[in-house]
Amino acid sequence: MDREDLDNLCERSILGLVLGILVFAPLAFGAVDAWAFLVIQALTIGVMLAWALRLWINPKPKLLWPPLCWVVLAFVIYAIARYFTADIEYAARQEMIQVLMYAFLFFAIVNNLYRQEFSQTVSFTLVFLAMGISAYAVFQFLTHSERVWNLEAMYPGRASGTYISPNNLAGFLEMVLPLALAYLLAGRITPVMRVLLGYSTLVILAGIVVTFSRGGWVATAAALLALLGILIFQRQHQLPAFLALVLLVGGGALFGKIYLAQTATYIEREKSSGMNLTHVELELRSDLWLAAVQMWRENFWWGVGPAHYNYRFPAYRTERIQAQPDRAHNDYLNLLADWGTTGGLITLAGAAVFGAGLWQTRRYVRRVEKEFKTAHSNRLAFYLGAAAGLLALAVHSLVDFNLHIPANALVGVTLLALLSSNLRFATEKFWFSFNLPLKILATLALAAGIFYLGNQEIRHARETYWIARAEPLPNFSPELAAALEKAAAAEPQNFDTSYAIGECYRTQSFDGGDNFASLAQTAMDWFSRGIKSNPYDAYNYLSYGMCLDWLERHDEAGPYFDRAAALDPNSYFITANIGWHYVQAGDYAAARPWLIRSLRLVPWQNEIAKSYLDLAEQKMIANASGTNNLPAGF
Repeated sequence: MDREDLDNLCERSILGLVLGILVFAPLAFGAVDAWAFLVIQALTIGVMLAWALRLWINPKPKLLWPPLCWVVLAFVIYAIARYFTADIEYAARQEMIQVLMYAFLFFAIVNNLYRQEFSQTVSFTLVFLAMGISAYAVFQFLTHSERVWNLEAMYPGRASGTYISPNNLAGFLEMVLPLALAYLLAGRITPVMRVLLGYSTLVILAGIVVTFSRGGWVATAAALLALLGILIFQRQHQLPAFLALVLLVGGGALFGKIYLAQTATYIEREKSSGMNLTHVELELRSDLWLAAVQMWRENFWWGVGPAHYNYRFPAYRTERIQAQPDRAHNDYLNLLADWGTTGGLITLAGAAVFGAGLWQTRRYVRRVEKEFKTAHSNRLAFYLGAAAGLLALAVHSLVDFNLHIPANALVGVTLLALLSSNLRFATEKFWFSFNLPLKILATLALAAGIFYLGNQEIRHARETYWIARAEPLPNFSPELAAALEKAAAAEPQNFDTSYAIGECYRTQSFDGGDNFASLAQTAMDWFSRGIKSNPYDAYNYLSYGMCLDWLERHDEAGPYFDRAAALDPNSYFITANIGWHYVQAGDYAAARPWLIRSLRLVPWQNEIAKSYLDLAEQKMIANASGTNNLPAGF
């Protein structure tokens, strides 16, 4: 096998690995779980290795470096710098790993998959994958299935396909649908392929409908209107684009009036017991957005830290939101909160550079169409379809966090990279020969990335393995603590694991026994580790204080409960347990307002506040009357 054959093998290997990433991630619940992301990370390392080999196998390697590459590189450097200054190392490192992976994939796709046949292969793979997932989503909806693969669905009445959330499925499908429609209307393909694409378009549309994601619907409409609007102004495509627009608008209106309006899920989404759920959802999301804005204002230039929004949110939560939001449900505000104005400006510069590149290549993508005197061009079809898909993602990001779903982010990165490589049609000035110093520099960068990501892969895999081993074990048992301690040994900075281990020992201590004091001290050691790893987690302070109360060191416990209240002032659970603390200390008058407030925040399923409020009030009555009507032991 000569060097040319080896070079072709490496090129095809990169294509195969990228396709594997794009197919696997959506099928594996969007790759949000640790095990699925580890597979994506391993495949990305494979892409980097194949590219590094290709640099030395190809006798005349070239570097394609459009302007957007500089912006991507700038964000990577900023992400690395921000990681070293972040307050929560573990969260920042996981976010930096994602940034590194997406950046390496972007550079690899730009420099290895720029040929038109590769763009077409990627496009058709995504279209037929989306068709299959959409068919599964329609099946879920029609059969009222409550399963997503082997897991229980979290959104009954709404289809999520192979994703956990229907909104994230809509985010994936809305990026792929314009590709299918663009190739159908403007692509230079066989009649059989045109029929398959027409069928795929209808199935993907149905898949988007049954997600009942209003953000997805709006984003899809914006993308299709932009795509068809451009084609209508192209003389060669006016009639089919106009007919497609009429069919989509007319069919959508009839479908909505005759069928959709009668669907129970749609009705429930709009009204429930006379309350407008849309208004309620907007109010809750506005609280999440306001928290993001407040974080950004207080940390204007650098943000609170990569992936820190969820962990800093408790200090900003309103009384209406008791759960952890994970993300701000607005990727732009989440960007400003996490990365600050600096990250926002780099991203804005990237959008401007990318838009300028699209404008610069607009005439050149139609060159094939003009040369062959035909109304169809695959280059134009991909250009319009991919751009419209990215537009859909941008619109949907106003109300959701699809950019933080690895499967959807990977599709966006791929489309962005393939579109950026189109600049080679407009000019040759972005091509650079790989001289020896540049080749060595590129190889060192790839080798450093492979080494770091590989090391993190092994480390995270060990942690994931032991966490998976711990899941079926009895709650708070010694066996569970032992398994989690092995996970903590693999990844000492994971504060969630530290807290879970501490809770195991705290619960065992609260069960009594001769060794209750040593168990409480062990629990406090783990809570201390959690406090160091994540100083914004109120629960470690809370549980540490509870251990002190259990050891009857009430004066020492007070500051820990105060710190928990400062970190999460509107949490019903924190508030209830502060009331519990005062009951343990015998200060029933101080306990009462905390317990009442906890019940006001969450009046249902709040047994801690309810039971201890009853106890505190009875104690206060007993103390005032000089009698004790409580059972013995109280």
